Amino acid sequence: MKNQRLGRLVLAIFPLQGHTTPMLQLGNVLHFKGFAITIAHTRFNPPNPSKHPHFNFLLLSDNLPYSDTSTTPTIYDIEGINRSCHAPLQEFLELQSQTADVPVVGIIFDSIMYFAATVAHHIKIPRLVLMTSSAGFEQTFRAIPRLLEEGSLPFQDSMLHELVPDLSPLRFKDLPVSNNNMNETLKLNDIASNMKTFSAIILNTIDCLEQSSMLQIRQHYNVPVFGIGPLCKVAPTLFTSFLEEETSCIGWLNNQRAKSVIYVSKGSLATSDENELTEIFWGLANSDQPFLWVVRPGSVSGSEWTEVLPKGFKEVIGERGLVVKWAPQKEVLAHSAVGGFWSHCGWNSTMESLSEGVPMISSPQFFDQKVTARYLTYVWKVGIELDGVLERGDIERSIRRLMTGMEGDEMRHRANELKQLIDDSILEGGSSYNSLNDLTECLLAKNLPEP
Repeated sequence: MKNQRLGRLVLAIFPLQGHTTPMLQLGNVLHFKGFAITIAHTRFNPPNPSKHPHFNFLLLSDNLPYSDTSTTPTIYDIEGINRSCHAPLQEFLELQSQTADVPVVGIIFDSIMYFAATVAHHIKIPRLVLMTSSAGFEQTFRAIPRLLEEGSLPFQDSMLHELVPDLSPLRFKDLPVSNNNMNETLKLNDIASNMKTFSAIILNTIDCLEQSSMLQIRQHYNVPVFGIGPLCKVAPTLFTSFLEEETSCIGWLNNQRAKSVIYVSKGSLATSDENELTEIFWGLANSDQPFLWVVRPGSVSGSEWTEVLPKGFKEVIGERGLVVKWAPQKEVLAHSAVGGFWSHCGWNSTMESLSEGVPMISSPQFFDQKVTARYLTYVWKVGIELDGVLERGDIERSIRRLMTGMEGDEMRHRANELKQLIDDSILEGGSSYNSLNDLTECLLAKNLPEP
């Protein structure tokens, strides 16, 4: 391990799985580069210090009445977190500036934890934002005020499949907005408007995937932009899961044919009802394809786990299918038996799948997932769209298309080509490798621009 006296970086994480994972991965990478790392976190969904003994941890009181970790923070919770966490972070940094042997040389904050930018500006240290979604999503989200001003939002149902002006290839249905709650969209934009004071932007993405979107971000913000992804490959061994992983599924995968298994997981937040779970089950069962299916406890309304499935469902699928509560996803996607991934299209899951050359079935539910799904299916052409109300016949046909047909073989070929490009990007001389070195040098030279 390199000398840890290059300076200390404080990383402010937002307490959801999809946000915590890339921030901890980034911390691990920068620690290896020679920085001391302090993780600033709330009491909701806190990281486990025993899993990260090389980090220091700073608890920021969020003063919010969370009852359990299944609760998703609302927009008003986000505002409350930013109000409550401001003072304790500022007190910590002021104390560090007076007493610490290793000076704080920068704050890296999740884009939702915008209070950290204000604190860093007050302390006069660099403030770098980590955007945990894709560059394409950032470009899309930034366009929402324009679309509101032009009267394109809210849009009519008849416009669902129309292309959004100046946002090709996105259709109106792909936008991260809710027609039924446009006030929420406006509030999110108010939050985004706080994102004015940063010294640099860090993205968990790769030039070979999002070069055009990254160029537009650079032109818009006029600050350094570092595309250092995929962090799942740059920092592959870090444990970040909130839930206990059932590693026994790897033994089951070992007994399956190469590229035969469809892996199914809707991520850490998505929910289902009894009818949807039943349709998914019969779609998987009728596909005649081996499957590994993650059903998260508490993710099905009115059910603890899988008790709403048809009686005798285990006899129906036999040894062909395995249902688990949570899986070691990176290890699963890297397994030779896995030939496809049916996903909600969260950005971390997408990065993990493309990094292993695994094509996808996309069933996005909200926010950035819809943007990512469109790029997967239309631009990168490594995915099949399975949107809207899930029905067993559509599910069966989609699985067969991906896993047994010529179309699926072509997608696997394209996914493997992307995997090779991604692998090259993190090797010496690759775009992500160079970008990470540039980020390190900027932090050490203290030459990041003032916004």
